Amino acid sequence: MAKKRRGAAGSETPSGDRTVTQNRRAYHDYAISDTVEAGIVLTGSEIKSIRDGKVTISEAYVRVVDGELWLIGAHINPYEHGAYANHDPDRHRKLLVHRRQIEELAAAVDRKGMTLVPLSLVLRRGRAKLVVGVARGKKLYDKRQTQKERDARRSIDRAVRERV
Repeated sequence: MAKKRRGAAGSETPSGDRTVTQNRRAYHDYAISDTVEAGIVLTGSEIKSIRDGKVTISEAYVRVVDGELWLIGAHINPYEHGAYANHDPDRHRKLLVHRRQIEELAAAVDRKGMTLVPLSLVLRRGRAKLVVGVARGKKLYDKRQTQKERDARRSIDRAVRERV
């Protein structure tokens, strides 16, 4: 029996879902309060590049424009084997969510200091899904506090491992 082929990037779960990329910087710079999973409108060459793991969402953000969600600033490299049909790597991409979710996200963004950031890009049953987080920017002292908590957790784990 043939060995199941793993994707170029990310880890695959038993259900076949695969995380293509994560925005680790978002977890450092923002306090995430809520998440929503959205579909993405893509062209054929874009989904092929995503499956190859050639996507960057670290500089991207999400905006609500005319009652629609748009992913802005994401970079999907042109497909290597695509000729004239390749896509613009930095174009704005429409996100697919229910109207009620868009209204909730728009209301959250209207509150002071809240923004929408892409957290990860996942392939679920062959379809690309973007996990969008409602976030508030962290201050420098918040980042320091998070780092202290992380260091304390590591030292506790290390001490437990050494005792066992």
